[in-house]
Amino acid sequence: MSAQVIDLTLPFADGRPGVAYEPVMNIAENSFNTTTLHIYSHALTHMDAPKHFLEGREGIETIPLERCMGPAVVIDLTAKAPNSQITVDDITPHADRIHSEGRVLLHTNWSTHANADDYRTQFPRISAALAQWFIDKGIWLIGVESPSVASLAEENRPELIEVHQLLLGANIIIVEGLCNLHLLPPQFDLTVLPLNLPGCDGSPVRAVARLD
Repeated sequence: MSAQVIDLTLPFADGRPGVAYEPVMNIAENSFNTTTLHIYSHALTHMDAPKHFLEGREGIETIPLERCMGPAVVIDLTAKAPNSQITVDDITPHADRIHSEGRVLLHTNWSTHANADDYRTQFPRISAALAQWFIDKGIWLIGVESPSVASLAEENRPELIEVHQLLLGANIIIVEGLCNLHLLPPQFDLTVLPLNLPGCDGSPVRAVARLD
């Protein structure tokens, strides 16, 4: 019996924020279609490189691919209110499922807001204390449904910087903009791969879950 594969990636459709298609050739005139893609490095479902928030650190091509593939768990946080912080107290009931070298996805249901005005402004986000808790646990990867692990509001800029610098400084892979986490069982096999973009601060990814 073949495994079920669930796509955890938002569609990179023309016109979505940070995405534009530019037709170059077409079948009528050239016998084939080609397109130039314009994609922001942190558009939709993407991965952050250490360089994103840390001066002099590595680009996305240095992310260890073996850490991007393997067993993962999803934590149900759908009870979290918009614009709230996800705290250590929210995660500790699930602590027995979170292990060193693990991959953790936080299910807030925020991907349902991907086309709404509040998608980038009101999402639940990781607190600095929780970021440190993940570091102490020794996890390899953290994934969220929101466009960022920390608030993008201008008044919360110190929080944005602190949380990213904590996680990236500890070499924890950050994946943002995931979707379809409601379809996942508590444990599954995750693959989320960045493009090989030397020196770049981030990359779009295709994230998929494999259910045996």
